[in-house]
Amino acid sequence: MPSITTSDGLDIHYKDWGSGRPIVFCHGWPLSSDDWDPQLLFFLNQGFRVVAADRRGHGRSTQTDGGHDMDHYADDLATVVDHLDLRDAVFVGHSTGGGEVAHYLARHGQSRAAKAALIGAVPPLMVQTDANPGGLPKSVFDDLQAQLAANRTGFYRALAAGPFYGFNRPGREPDEAIVDNWWRQGMMGGAKAHYDGIVAFSQTDFTDDLTKITVPVLVMHGDDDQIVPIDDSARLSSKLLPNGILKVYPGFPHGMPTTEASTINADLLEFIRS
Repeated sequence: MPSITTSDGLDIHYKDWGSGRPIVFCHGWPLSSDDWDPQLLFFLNQGFRVVAADRRGHGRSTQTDGGHDMDHYADDLATVVDHLDLRDAVFVGHSTGGGEVAHYLARHGQSRAAKAALIGAVPPLMVQTDANPGGLPKSVFDDLQAQLAANRTGFYRALAAGPFYGFNRPGREPDEAIVDNWWRQGMMGGAKAHYDGIVAFSQTDFTDDLTKITVPVLVMHGDDDQIVPIDDSARLSSKLLPNGILKVYPGFPHGMPTTEASTINADLLEFIRS
């Protein structure tokens, strides 16, 4: 797996497979580029070039103790995109990766982008504020940090076996292979990066970023997303984006790129080719 060195000396590992029009995938917290395997293989077989990096502190990238904020995430993404000289690219972000995509396009411009897709993404702002009364109380995210610090391994397994994929819903049983793979990816990364990342994905306000993005953006969200509730995320983001398209998936969970990969892949392909 190749890597690129950032301006502050970190190794960012990435996958770069195939040829043709590039699709850049940005993963969610606290995972790695491996979480995109169902999409990477699908689009590779459709003739696309697929690129996915492990965010700093995640997966195989350097476990640094600093820089775990959206500015650094976007700058690291720009480093990979510029190094590979990607053009006419489609940027796809899930969860925290959706915030990374939005911030990258606003901060570094859209000259290399043709389209984008935000899947179960955190913009415009997750935490509750006076200006965002529908957000989640800060105490929710403080509790996530406390659980991570107290027992990261147990916390990650419970999250994957429960709300992330909707396995806690009546009539659902956890798919142990999916749970194990989520846990494996999470434990590959650094605890400090994941601890700080909770602040990055919950307290970053992407409102201004969204208003600056003029390329077509497909906003995909499950209406049973228990991690990033749809009403204060996708429904608002689609209105802020000048060229946003909202697609709501009844009953789909936050981890729908994995559990509902066939549907998500087909809709992404249609959007990219349209």
